[in-house]
Amino acid sequence: MKKLFYLSVLVYALSFGLQSCNNGKTYAEMKEEEADAINKFILENDINVISEKEFIENDTMTAENEFVLFDKSGVYMNIQYRGDGKILEEGRYNLSSRFIEICIKDVPDMAISAGDTLATNRFYPYATYSENFLLTVGSNTSYSASFTNIAQSAMYEMYSTSAVPSGWLVPFAYLKMKSYISAPPSEKIARVRLIVPHSEGTSLATQYVYPCYYEITYDLN
Repeated sequence: MKKLFYLSVLVYALSFGLQSCNNGKTYAEMKEEEADAINKFILENDINVISEKEFIENDTMTAENEFVLFDKSGVYMNIQYRGDGKILEEGRYNLSSRFIEICIKDVPDMAISAGDTLATNRFYPYATYSENFLLTVGSNTSYSASFTNIAQSAMYEMYSTSAVPSGWLVPFAYLKMKSYISAPPSEKIARVRLIVPHSEGTSLATQYVYPCYYEITYDLN
């Protein structure tokens, strides 16, 4: 089967195993470097950051290059299109996604530079290589999810885990989901841009304390 991920970062990550990745730095120092990298990315891309209060006042919408910062998670979100369906209620849902994951901080221990693409499925046939996952919406509007088609999952190939990063789930409280799977790609598919800190990211992001930028579409199956 054709591999979805060609970057050599996985080899580096596996070779280091459980080896210490902080180069003698404290966790507080690594978090500070992460914050600096996020701020640099925001400045370089002329991003306008708004508060959750402003986001609510704007009917939970964002302008073209406007990101809302969620204080609790540290995730920044720009809604490019929220969808024309309904916000998901309590239950379980099958979804498909197209995405690109870009590191926004140098990670010397993994031979990664800011701007490197770590994983993506955007350049493969939609029906064959969509990132599929099962989303559970809890009674208290909590969200959890796991990738289901592991054999064709770029994220699983990269991180060897079926857990969907919690940062990916933040938008679901605001997206109006509807199925367009029969005729993708569609301008009506819900799509967002995210800046995700390590604490809400992948297993490697958590281990090596680096943030990522994502562009993601969500299609309800």
